[in-house]
Amino acid sequence: MQKTILVAITDLFFYTKVRDALRQPDYQLEKARVQQDIIEKALSTDPGVIIFDMNDLTLDAFQALEQLKADPRLKDIPTLAFANHEEVETWNRAKTLGVTKIVSRNEFSARTRALVEEVINNRAVKS
Repeated sequence: MQKTILVAITDLFFYTKVRDALRQPDYQLEKARVQQDIIEKALSTDPGVIIFDMNDLTLDAFQALEQLKADPRLKDIPTLAFANHEEVETWNRAKTLGVTKIVSRNEFSARTRALVEEVINNRAVKS
């Protein structure tokens, strides 16, 4: 069965990496282009995972995580985030806000599909 992945990444390089790693028919990508897309598309598509770039200057991943965790309909959607590895404060804040998994940009780039599948499968195990 096809899983929807909500991609909250405006960096074209990383979005292309995600698109290439998560080819059809297994995954359907939904792209969040503006902040309100994140919550609206999460509600309308019931994604298997939401991917965040914690360093994105256009989309505020912290705000989105706060909104997701505050909404009973959305709080259980797994989240996969990546950030610059040296930004300890970003990592700590993302974990405090309940991100399912956060990895370095390099690890995300190298292991996109495996990371997405790990986060989705962990959700299946827990539910």
